[in-house]
Amino acid sequence: MSGINMIKNKIMVLSGKGGVGKSSIAVNTAVALKNKGFKVGLLDIDLHGPSVPHMLGLQNERLNANDDDKLLPVEKDGMKVISIGFLLDDENRAVIWRGPLKYKLLMQFLTDVEWGELDYLIIDSPPGTGDEPLTILQNIKDLAGAVIVTSPQSIALLDVKKALDFLNQMSIKLIGIVENMSGYKCPKCGELSHIFGNEDIEKKLGGKVIARIPIMKEFVELSDISKIPVENNEEIKKHFEQIAESIISSE
Repeated sequence: MSGINMIKNKIMVLSGKGGVGKSSIAVNTAVALKNKGFKVGLLDIDLHGPSVPHMLGLQNERLNANDDDKLLPVEKDGMKVISIGFLLDDENRAVIWRGPLKYKLLMQFLTDVEWGELDYLIIDSPPGTGDEPLTILQNIKDLAGAVIVTSPQSIALLDVKKALDFLNQMSIKLIGIVENMSGYKCPKCGELSHIFGNEDIEKKLGGKVIARIPIMKEFVELSDISKIPVENNEEIKKHFEQIAESIISSE
């Protein structure tokens, strides 16, 4: 028994469309679980836009292998991380791959990584329902569930419906929905303005909203300089503790 089989709970984070902050949610959720004392891994399967290394301040790290030719995850304060970003010599170079090449790398991430024993593996999936999430869902038979990230715009909710249908067709449990960019919180007065609308997501989609995270200046600024928001801001920390607790209680 080795590799991904030694991980107790595998959780996918996905979105119906891009630009809703999915990777930020995945990274900070993984760190929130780690800070609760769990052994956590983070698998970035966004092959065309791997932002996880930058968010964690690991841009200059590269993957190594052990004597058995198994890939060794890069570590960040005890959290294990795998990303195609660790295989690229230039983070600005585009990955222009067709499906077969993507499938080959994803299968390597699933079968040839020495994760060790972990309590949770958070899988950051690219937007949509294409090759990457489909490959993962077809090859991890014991996925514990999925978290969907969306913004409150009507147009975003249309794509979330597709993501929900995707999970239903694959018989994957929905742990909950994270409403990111849930209004803009003024850094001076603290007032919340619903600049992206204020849709009733639970009523429209039927899934449970496990966290509503407003746009906060601090979140953006910390992420841009590779400081993990959940570890550097108490208000942000509370939101991600909610998500972590929802994941823990879903077991």
